[in-house]
Amino acid sequence: MSARPGTRRWLRLFAGLALSASACGGGSGGGTSIDEAGSGATVATTPAADRSATSPAEPGCQPAPLELRAATVLVVGIGDGTTVDDPLASEVAGLGVGGVTLRPPNIVGAGQVRALIDGLRQRSPGQLLVGVDEEGGRVSRLRPILGDTDSARVLGQRPPAEIEDTAAERAAVMRDLGFDVTFAPVVDADGGPADGAIGDRSFAAAPDQAGALASSFAAGLGEAQMVAVAKHFPGQGGLEDSHDGSVVSDAALAEVEATAAGFAPLVDAEVPAVMMSHVTFSALGPLPASLEPAAYSLLRSQGFDGVAITDSLGMGAIVQRWPTPEATVMALAAGADMVLANQGDQATAMRDAVVAAVTEGRLSEARLDEAVARVRTLLGDEPATMACD
Repeated sequence: MSARPGTRRWLRLFAGLALSASACGGGSGGGTSIDEAGSGATVATTPAADRSATSPAEPGCQPAPLELRAATVLVVGIGDGTTVDDPLASEVAGLGVGGVTLRPPNIVGAGQVRALIDGLRQRSPGQLLVGVDEEGGRVSRLRPILGDTDSARVLGQRPPAEIEDTAAERAAVMRDLGFDVTFAPVVDADGGPADGAIGDRSFAAAPDQAGALASSFAAGLGEAQMVAVAKHFPGQGGLEDSHDGSVVSDAALAEVEATAAGFAPLVDAEVPAVMMSHVTFSALGPLPASLEPAAYSLLRSQGFDGVAITDSLGMGAIVQRWPTPEATVMALAAGADMVLANQGDQATAMRDAVVAAVTEGRLSEARLDEAVARVRTLLGDEPATMACD
C-alpha cells in the first residue's frame, strides 16, 4: 500500500538525497576499484595530485578535517556499556562517528536506555544517529522493554494497514527511548523453515510480495519519524547464514535482478537507507555484496539515492577474510555510505584506515565526501557543513 498522508513527506525529508548543485561530495563512486582477485586492494583511478585532504575544491567552502569526515561514515557498537561513562561508549561518542548501534547488554530498561542515548549525544561533537536492530520476532533487541513481538512472517498474514499500524506502534516506543534508526524491515523473501537465516524474519516467500509488505512496515516506521533500513540487498532469501562464514550464490544475473526487484516498493517510497548483504553473488562479482561495486550499482540502478549501509563487518563472511579496517575501506570504495560494525573497539582503527586510504590515494576523497554528504543529509544537516564538491 502507499504511505499514508504525511508519511511519504517524512520519508522524503530523511531520504531526499539527490544532492543539489551546492551540496558537497557529488563525486562518482568510480574513483576506486576493487582487485577482482578478491585480495581487498583498492586502486585509485584519480591522480593523487587531484585529491587534497585539506584544501577545498570550491571557493568559500572549508571541509571538515579528514579524520572527522572519516568517522562520520561509521556506525559502531559500544561493547558491554550501559552508561556513557563506560570507557568504550565514551571513546566512541567522542570520536565523532555518524552512528551508534545498541544491543544487549547495552539495553536493560527504558530509563537506562534514555540516559545512555542522551549521554552519547552529549558527548558527540556532532549529530549522532542511534540505531537498534528491532525487526520484531526473534530479532528484537528491545525485548526487555517491548516484550515478545510478532515476527514478519506472522505480520505478513495481516492486511497492509495493520502491518503499518504495528510498525508505527513499535516505532513510537523506540522514538520515546531516543532511537532514530531501526535496522528493519527485512525485504528478503523466504518461505522456508522459520529458524533459517532469514526464515520467519521474512514477510513472504516471493520477492514482490515480501517487498510490498515490507514497504507497509517501513511506512509505519516513518509515521513515528524512525529511519527505516531495508535489508539485505539484493536479497538473501533461503541461503545460509553469513554470520558463520562465506555464503556464495551462483544464481544467474537475471535471478539476482528479479530478487533485487523486491526492494522496488521501498525505493519508490524513498526509504531512507538500505543495508547490503554479505552474500557473494557470483553473477555480480567475486566479493560479498557489501564490498562489491556491482551490487551498489544494481541498487542505484533502481533509483535509490539514499544511504547504503553495510551489514556488520564483524560477521564471519567478512571478518574471516579481511581485517575490519581493511574491509571498511573496501566497502566505501565499492559504494557504501555508512559502514556498520558492532565491534566499537575497532572504531578508531576503522577511521584511521579511511584517513590513510585517502591520504595515500587508495580511496578517492570524492567518494568519501559523497558518502559524508548523504549521511549529513540523513541527519537533517547541510552536506556543505563537512565536505566540499
